Amino acid sequence: MVMEAYVQVANHQHERGGEEIDFGDLPTSPTELLRHLGLRPRKRFSQSFLVDPHLPEQIATAADLDATDEVLEIGPGLGILTRALARRSERIVAVELDRDLAAALPRLVPSNVQIVCEDALRFADEHFSGPYKLVANLPYNITSPVLFRYLGIPTPPSLLVVMVQKEVAERIVAGVGRRSYLAVAVQSAATARIVRGVPATAFYPRPSVDSAVVRLEILRDPIVGAAQRPAFLQLLQAGFAQPRKQLSNSLAQGLGVPKVAAVELLGRAGIAAERRPRIWSWRSGGRCSRPPPESTRVGRTAAAHSRVRQGELRARSARPSQ
Repeated sequence: MVMEAYVQVANHQHERGGEEIDFGDLPTSPTELLRHLGLRPRKRFSQSFLVDPHLPEQIATAADLDATDEVLEIGPGLGILTRALARRSERIVAVELDRDLAAALPRLVPSNVQIVCEDALRFADEHFSGPYKLVANLPYNITSPVLFRYLGIPTPPSLLVVMVQKEVAERIVAGVGRRSYLAVAVQSAATARIVRGVPATAFYPRPSVDSAVVRLEILRDPIVGAAQRPAFLQLLQAGFAQPRKQLSNSLAQGLGVPKVAAVELLGRAGIAAERRPRIWSWRSGGRCSRPPPESTRVGRTAAAHSRVRQGELRARSARPSQ
């Protein structure tokens, strides 16, 4: 279990040995700053630090921040993006899993930043009493888990602006005919668009792929409510088990139910059984329509079929051979 450690900065200019340290005295290069702090990038945390001096301001601009905003930042690293966010916001809660970086960050960020040493996938939004925005240069290895978590909680951020792999960004914003499980899951909760591409040269250490900044605006009237979302996602995951097959075949395979049961469930939801997952769309006549109320029940009913089937298989395997 990850131990929580909370470190709040008391002064805008931090003290070291009785001497005030201005941010201008710190090395501007991530390489030099890491050396100054006696740290190295850790591959297991997928750490890549921003080198482009203009990018943090562009990300902050994409988040439409003002002096009353509270922001959750995941993976603040060396505080390069954090400082840009802090200049425009009332308060930043920066969640950093690396304990060494979390210990160093109070010397690198202003006083309206609270450093929390914790796993962002376990972080509770109790640190915010009202609306907040999520802005982050996400570690590549937790992109999908972070999106699924923060789009699915009862009180999601009002806006997300995140940097992810370019390929993942393109999957998130994909249109009809190219949608994946990730695209439908995200677009069922938010409107997604790519703000800008980011070359690999903008980071140290340099990753092997390019990145992109994605802006996700939470839907005021989401297609699926928070209570139904787990069943909805289970249905989606099963439906995209074989994205090029007809939905009835893919759903039957993904949920482990007979095809006739999948066809029946889809029919009750008003969904054509021969439809293919990748061409699924909620848009009709240029407006986003809510899926039939029965559709979220499909996930629960099909999941029940799957559990029964799995129970039968376990019972058979447990029987002594004759």
